[in-house]
Order: sequence, then structure tokens, then C-alpha cells
Amino acid sequence: MIDTSVLKFDDKGLIPAIACDAETNEVLMLGYMNEEALRLTVQTKRLTFWSRSRQKLWVKGEQSGHTADVKWIRVDCDGDALLVGVQLHGAMCHLCYRSCFHRELVDGKWQVCAERLADPDEVYGR
Repeated sequence: MIDTSVLKFDDKGLIPAIACDAETNEVLMLGYMNEEALRLTVQTKRLTFWSRSRQKLWVKGEQSGHTADVKWIRVDCDGDALLVGVQLHGAMCHLCYRSCFHRELVDGKWQVCAERLADPDEVYGR
């Protein structure tokens, strides 16, 4: 059982969950969890989110094979966001970058500032 009394889920039952590297604290991704996704994440130690676009649970790596093993979970002081430390195996981003935050604002334009780890067409069979 998980104590959710300190968590502030929004009106859709979701809470933002920021995935970061458990060792370096590099921010990898922002996703959303409902209570079931949080419970499954804790039970399985596999990063699980609620997909707002697909309206279903999804486990990181279920399609790509790029998994994220959960090492710890923290909540912020207001109880309205989670920080999830993971050990990443592959890319976090569906575009096959290590982090979803792979673009940087330079002189008013977004520029890619990271290397792609794989070809997304090959990973997702598009």
C-alpha cells in the first residue's frame, strides 16, 4: 500500500512525474501518473505512466525495449509533483535521444543539442 495522502492529483487524477537519472539527476522526461501507474511503478520497479493521448497505462520500454528501472521516488514540498530516479537502458525519448529535453533555445531558435542513440523508425517499426 502506498501513502497517497500527501499527493495532490489534478482533477483528472494525474500528477506530473519527472524521470531523471538516479545517479546524475539529469532530467530525462516529464510524464504523468495516476494512482494505478504509481502503484505499478512501485510494485514492478519499472517506470509506468498514464498516457494522456492514448488514455491508457504504458510501461517505459514496452515497445522500444528501452527500459527504465526505478531506483527511488520523491515528492516535492507541495505534494503536486513526483521525481523518479531511474537507471536508463537505452533512450528515454521516443525520438531515440537519451533525454526528451534534447533541444536548446539558441538565439531564439530551438537547436538539437544531443546525439540520437538509435533510428526511431527501426526501434518502433514505422
